[in-house]
Amino acid sequence: MIKMKAQEYVRCRGHPLVLGTHPTTFEITVEDHLTENGNCIIGVAADKGCAGLSPEFRQALASDDTILHTRLECDGVVAEIVSRGSAKMTLDHPTDMVWRKSMFVCGRTIGILSDRVALTLPRELVKNFAAGKEMVVTLTVTHHG
Repeated sequence: MIKMKAQEYVRCRGHPLVLGTHPTTFEITVEDHLTENGNCIIGVAADKGCAGLSPEFRQALASDDTILHTRLECDGVVAEIVSRGSAKMTLDHPTDMVWRKSMFVCGRTIGILSDRVALTLPRELVKNFAAGKEMVVTLTVTHHG
């Protein structure tokens, strides 16, 4: 049985320097600037980082048996990402949220074992990000048990 435990929405926008070429992560940040070195960053000027998520959401995600469903929607193009939560997550970074292909966890990590990263996102979506368009990120934590 699948049970929804918590949901959050994050609003951000793209930036002309969005490349979307990182092979192991993607990131959304509260910061409003970006350099060419930030090839994992797909969204800037987010309305929250990990620490801004509700306590209920952070508690639900910080468990080894949870799944994080992330929906990125930008100018009619949608991508769905499935990741895992972890009991090791602190979700305390004030500006960043990072989805990772690996199991590495730090205060910026919101999802591990992600099935998509910057490099594997739809190129039409990345093109919209690079055009600076607005994006809505829907985060849904579910429990499989």
